[in-house]
Amino acid sequence: MIRYDLICDKGHEFDGWFSDSVSFDKQQKRGFVECTHCGSNKIEKQLMAPGIPAKSNRKSEATPTHMLAKAEDPRTQAMLHMMREFRAHVEKNSENVGDKFAEEARKIHYKEAEARGIHGKATPEEARELIEEGVEVHPLPRLPEDGN
Repeated sequence: MIRYDLICDKGHEFDGWFSDSVSFDKQQKRGFVECTHCGSNKIEKQLMAPGIPAKSNRKSEATPTHMLAKAEDPRTQAMLHMMREFRAHVEKNSENVGDKFAEEARKIHYKEAEARGIHGKATPEEARELIEEGVEVHPLPRLPEDGN
């Protein structure tokens, strides 16, 4: 998955997730990429700064604060609300297997473990491999507060 910072012809900024850069280009050309604020389909990618992680041995000076994003557009608010509800439902009704997600999903798929709902973490490469093997996986939506 790739995330782009986008901007519409009216100056509204938002982001979008695509399976790859070709996917964005195809969807944009067909008019499928729309501004989350005004619905315009005249969208361009913005210049993005690379994500550079902080030093791992650096101590945090502040206590982390978790804030919920509050979008101005009612459609965006509704979408965020649905995404939060969906994720909460999955987390409540499945087992968290953490970093062993790919391993456990394969066991369930090949009937080496009992069938049950699971969630956890997988690298993009692990997710690709699972999909290629025919293992049914679905990423949980990343929410604005996940970056806090």
